Amino acid sequence: MGDSKEAGAEAPPAGAAARGGLSLLSPGEAEEPSAQGSALCLGGSEVKSRAVVKYSSAPPRAAFARLEEKTDLKLPPANWLRESAKLGPAGTTILGNSKKSKPFSSFGMAYDFIDSVGNDVDVVSDSENIKKLLKIPYSKSHVSMAVHRVGRTLLLDELDIQELFMRSSQTGDWTWLKEFYQRLIDQKWQRKKKSKEHWYQKAILSKFLYYSINGDGAAQPVQPVPAAAEQQEPSSSGQTQDAGGASWPAPFDMPASVSEDPSASSQGGEPLEPSYVVGHVASAPREQTLTTLFNDGESSQGLKNDFVRNILWTFEDIHMLVGSNMPIFGGGRYPAVSLRLRDNNKPINVLTGIDYWLDNLICNVPELVMCFHVNGIVQKYEMIKTEEIPDLENSNFSTKVIKDIAQNILSFLKSNCTKEGHTYWLFKASGSDIVKLYDLTTLCEETEDKYQNPFTMPVAILLYKVACNMMMKKNQNKKHYGTIRTLLLNCLKLLDKSRHPQIIASANYMLSELFQLDEPKKEESSECPLNENSDESYSEEEEEMADSDENGSYSTSSDPPEDNKAVAVIKSVGELSVPEKYKSIHQIRPSCAFPVCHDTEERCRLVLSYVLEGLKSVDNSIKKESDLPAADPSTPIPLKYEDESAKGGPEGLEKQMALFLDKMGSLQKGNYSSQSGMIPGSWQHKMKLQLILKSSKAYYVLSDAAMSLQKYGRALRYIKLALQSHDTYCCLCTNMFSEVLLFLSQYLTLCGDIQLMLAQNASNRAAHLEEFHYQTKEDQEILHSLHREASCQGFAWATDLSTDLESQLSVSCKCYEAANEILQFSDLKSQNPEHCVQVSKRMGNIRNEIGVFYMNQAAALQSERVVSKSVSTAEQQLWKKSFSCFEKGIHNFESIGDATNAALLLCNTGRLMRICAQAHCGAGDEFKREFSPEEGLYYNKAVDYYLKALRSLGTRDVHPAVWDSVNWELSTTYFTMATLQQDYAPLSRKAQEQIEKEVSEAMMKSLKHCDVDSASARQPLCQYRAATIHHRLASMYHSCLRNQVGDEHLRKQHRLLADLHYSKAVTLFQLLKDTPCELLRVQLERVAFAEFQMAGQNSNVGKLKTLSGALDIMVRTAHALQLIRKGLAEESGPPKSDGPSPAADSAPSLNREEALKLLSIFESRLSFLLLQSIRLLSPGKKKSSDTEGDAALRTNKHVYSQLLRATANRDTSLLERVDVLLHLLGQLAGGGAVQ
Repeated sequence: MGDSKEAGAEAPPAGAAARGGLSLLSPGEAEEPSAQGSALCLGGSEVKSRAVVKYSSAPPRAAFARLEEKTDLKLPPANWLRESAKLGPAGTTILGNSKKSKPFSSFGMAYDFIDSVGNDVDVVSDSENIKKLLKIPYSKSHVSMAVHRVGRTLLLDELDIQELFMRSSQTGDWTWLKEFYQRLIDQKWQRKKKSKEHWYQKAILSKFLYYSINGDGAAQPVQPVPAAAEQQEPSSSGQTQDAGGASWPAPFDMPASVSEDPSASSQGGEPLEPSYVVGHVASAPREQTLTTLFNDGESSQGLKNDFVRNILWTFEDIHMLVGSNMPIFGGGRYPAVSLRLRDNNKPINVLTGIDYWLDNLICNVPELVMCFHVNGIVQKYEMIKTEEIPDLENSNFSTKVIKDIAQNILSFLKSNCTKEGHTYWLFKASGSDIVKLYDLTTLCEETEDKYQNPFTMPVAILLYKVACNMMMKKNQNKKHYGTIRTLLLNCLKLLDKSRHPQIIASANYMLSELFQLDEPKKEESSECPLNENSDESYSEEEEEMADSDENGSYSTSSDPPEDNKAVAVIKSVGELSVPEKYKSIHQIRPSCAFPVCHDTEERCRLVLSYVLEGLKSVDNSIKKESDLPAADPSTPIPLKYEDESAKGGPEGLEKQMALFLDKMGSLQKGNYSSQSGMIPGSWQHKMKLQLILKSSKAYYVLSDAAMSLQKYGRALRYIKLALQSHDTYCCLCTNMFSEVLLFLSQYLTLCGDIQLMLAQNASNRAAHLEEFHYQTKEDQEILHSLHREASCQGFAWATDLSTDLESQLSVSCKCYEAANEILQFSDLKSQNPEHCVQVSKRMGNIRNEIGVFYMNQAAALQSERVVSKSVSTAEQQLWKKSFSCFEKGIHNFESIGDATNAALLLCNTGRLMRICAQAHCGAGDEFKREFSPEEGLYYNKAVDYYLKALRSLGTRDVHPAVWDSVNWELSTTYFTMATLQQDYAPLSRKAQEQIEKEVSEAMMKSLKHCDVDSASARQPLCQYRAATIHHRLASMYHSCLRNQVGDEHLRKQHRLLADLHYSKAVTLFQLLKDTPCELLRVQLERVAFAEFQMAGQNSNVGKLKTLSGALDIMVRTAHALQLIRKGLAEESGPPKSDGPSPAADSAPSLNREEALKLLSIFESRLSFLLLQSIRLLSPGKKKSSDTEGDAALRTNKHVYSQLLRATANRDTSLLERVDVLLHLLGQLAGGGAVQ
């Protein structure tokens, strides 16, 4: 057939040859495809009708020839039953000689216009069936139709009882329905033969139409027509027809491409037809795009669309997809007319008028031409407009009533044909007023073979194809997910798993695709967009009609009283004429709601359940299964664990990684290996690939969810299953897609995360181990299916749960490295920059973790090294490993421009250098120890790394916390180096002056990087460090001054520097409230410095001045003494409430021994200063009277005597001694001793 599909309007201007949509429009509007259908005003009432041709195989319309009167139609024309160039290959169909409409005609249309099914269209049917339904109240003839529901669409097909039962007599297929019919409806059924008059009228009409096409053109000879051609339809090519005509497929034959049982290849003596299977499944890993996995082998079992026209007809508010073969003529004055032959002796009745009117409405033909004849002799022609047909004499009917009948029948069927996949039978016996609806599927299931219903397979295929079509509309399919799921589940219910594995596997895969594994969590509970199909499902509450009059009479017999099989009954056909009689009887409710998954695990488990069913279906269809070793799906597959020592630790891991990378390289070349013997390119191969990939994604999402819940053992189990699935995919795949490699990189990245978290949470190892070993039955069965194809050991190195920390960290690192390698050699780096950055960050992080691990091990070895004074080889190896990890990590972070993390790793490298320096500090005897060159070398390296870290950051604004941390570490390194040089001066190698210079420089650098002004948690530490530095520098200059001889200028400089640093040290220590001993020590050193200066003075005035300054320093120590007193009071106060906690709390704030020692020194120095003061202020020493001096002398004597008495009392407590000193200092301050 020459197909031409379009959606334009079919109402061309006069003389134009056109095809397309029909819409009762004036010729000027005809070619406007979006024009609205016009309303026909008929006898004061209004009926809205619009028709759009969706498909037409008819050639341009031929003008009809007006036959002369007295033309004898009994004589055949020259062109009768011959093909014509004018008519095209569809000529015989157009002229009414086509074979009878097939039982599955609506399915042929539905397959061709799958977009309309289930959503936009209410009814799909042959126009003859539509007319038969709308004529029910006017006709006494029987009605027998099969009804199927797909979404909101009803498919109507004629169920020819005569032909059906003739088939049953020959094949035994429909015996159950025949028995049911004879038992409940017509006990004395016998085949009724059509009369000779019927065949005579059919032949007359055929000859009339051939005469009318003006067919004097070249008529092509055709095969000789047998004499019985007038009495029997030509059978379809290649088919053996039963007597009677229409082609019925064998019920539920096994498709040839799927069948394994030779005995199933034919049934009832008929040849096996090709498979129905049309498989559209999602093959793109992320997008909702669908590619064809299977050949489009739509059956030749009568499921073709054999209509000349498929028309989308809107009658009032009812949308119908209608097939029509009515011949339409045109040309000249009549752009579109229908041609009818009538016997002049028989007036047109209501049934004929409705028939003509509906045909013209459906095909959008504005006029009807009737040719009247008497005994085959043409008499006259008459032209009638379509809108005038309802008012013809003897054929008067109300179009409003027809509209009501249509709406009532549709409402009745929609309300009662509620189950998708079920075959309903609408039946009215000849001469009866009662219409009954039966559920044939339920009746069939009561028989021995529930697959005896021949409608089962076409319905299943249609449900499947509608779901496929909805899935392909990726822009709007989400709101239809509930409908798609219902369609697929109903499809699966109809299919026998052993006979149709291909469709079952594909449907299960599509069901798994409905659940988006990577969608945001907030969408999980949003029901609104998923449940918008209010028309998609109907209430299961069915109207019970238990009236006693239900069992009326049907022609010559009546229903037995046990007829309770009807789903619903129309008691009287007169009810159909009552407006809205059935409109609101049954409430329509949405029940195609997509299931709301409350969490990720539930959603993934649903996906895996569908994947498992699909895998089972594929596996069962592979013939070679019997050759495989039997495995019980209920028995867990033993997991192979090896002793870590047997693996050779990290070295073994390196070998496994090398093997893995070799395998990845071979994948690029497309190596294929399957243990089950699947043929590459077969539907089993393609489908199993998709199912396995889906399972790996589901397990990955489950693992990620478990990871976020800190269930690391469970997460490792799931990622292991994901990687096993992916390993099997790699074995089966002949051409690896970049997206699949990206998934693998993501899986390995997550596996690395899990191994790292397991390493950091070793305390809960037992619980993690238990979760890791647990397996559900579903997981075992999926794993069993995977093991049919591959060993699934390709990623065993990455997914074993080790008990060794070093091994776990190494595995984590190797996972990240493998993920990065995949990105590198598959050229995914440029396509997925974000993922690439994340992998690099993780590599840098794990290398930092491993570096810190080795560094801590080295520090532990160092602390245990007591006897051996030299650095061990093990320590050096650990340093090298740690340094290598830090170096690689720094490179990772620098490659992605992560300055902050690079700075942190540089900082850790600096710490490693300090540990190396510390390892060389015990090389000599403690008393003879000197600061070694090795220590200096490593400390300087540490300084270099800290400075690099600061340069990496650039400014503090980049990351203030990291900047401050690096500054602190750098300050500490300088301070430690200076302290060691000061305490263990390398005098054997350097001069004292050089050492002092180096110490001074290091201390000042440390001070430079010590921020005492910024308010932070580290500020007290910085202040303490700065105070200590000033104290040490002051002590160093003090010591230099003591030991230095000559160069007065240098001595003066040292004296000034010592005084400056002492003052700064005191100032900083006074800011701290928990360092009273340090403050007291600095003050005492300042006093000693004053005493040293006084010793070098010759004049009494100078000595007195220096002495006065020293006493002034002593008085200022009152602040430190008060802090010591406070500490002692806190320590001695709580003992009454017994408990060791107070002492423990106060211990860090005050060192009692240190305080006792310093107080003793303080008392002795105060005593000495007072004595010297008394001597210098005595009258014998003074040359002139001095009132102030006398007062100071008296005060000093008084304080000195009290001090002597206090120090002489050995029983005085420390607290009392501090109180006495504070009292004496108070007297000195008030008595004028300080001048």
